[in-house]
Amino acid sequence: MAVPAPGLPARVRIHEVGARDGLQNEKTTVPTDVKAEFVHRLADAGLTTIEATSFVHPKWVPQLADAEQLFPMVSDLDVALPVLVPNERGLDRALALGARGVAVFASATESFAKANLNRTVDEALAMFEPVVARARAEDVRVRGYLSMCFGDPWEGPVPVEQVVRVCRALLDLGCHELSLGDTIGVATPGHVRALLTALNEQGVPTDALGVHFHDTYGQALANTLAALQHGVTTVDASAGGLGGCPYAKSATGNLATEDLVWMLRGLGIDTGVDLGRLVATSEWMAGHLGRPSPSRTVRALGTTTQPHKEQ
Repeated sequence: MAVPAPGLPARVRIHEVGARDGLQNEKTTVPTDVKAEFVHRLADAGLTTIEATSFVHPKWVPQLADAEQLFPMVSDLDVALPVLVPNERGLDRALALGARGVAVFASATESFAKANLNRTVDEALAMFEPVVARARAEDVRVRGYLSMCFGDPWEGPVPVEQVVRVCRALLDLGCHELSLGDTIGVATPGHVRALLTALNEQGVPTDALGVHFHDTYGQALANTLAALQHGVTTVDASAGGLGGCPYAKSATGNLATEDLVWMLRGLGIDTGVDLGRLVATSEWMAGHLGRPSPSRTVRALGTTTQPHKEQ
């Protein structure tokens, strides 16, 4: 039963990351045709922004080494299909295939910038500058991911002002949107509100922000609600709760898209997503991965309990 709460947006855009962030950490290789079918099923479930893949060097993310083969298999879909690009070479590859949305991925902390990009925070920003400029010149939308916005496994709690500085720098480079990442899942609602308020005070508008929560401590939905109460209307989520981060071992799965949709439906917030089709899609992917989905909503509404790995 939908029971709206005051002060919440009427509609939320879900930025679906299951096909990229969800699959990049899998130990076994998912066939390209299965990935393509996954994206098609997600679109059929009503998701309008689906992060398709990443144009990084296969050495670093071998699970996404098939980006050139995959993207043409999904590019006919009438949805936004942003892709991750780490540098100008990645941008070249994405533009050659007609990508109309790209994302760069920065860090709020020096330790993670070194682990993930082998650069300092400022060196990474310098690397992104020509990427963002060239993308904008091609009328391609650019998203800026910012990891470790709330805590870092090496450095501990991350000062709010440190996060604000890097967010401001990404916007100044020309990013259209920022995604605030709780990479190791340590955020709590008060911390979320404090960061969003600090960003506004430094001229970062709420409508340029999305949130990306991991559910390590079971706080992802609570943190999402805090962001919605602040006015955020873009939420990252991963079908079936897939994902983590290969460079931060304490990072567990993303917020499950089904769990998010269940909460938003209960609040009377429109997402355009068919929950039944989405649950069926995550069950289908769980079968290919050979393990149950960690999403509580998939477990509650699904038709199978022990997925099998299809050959």
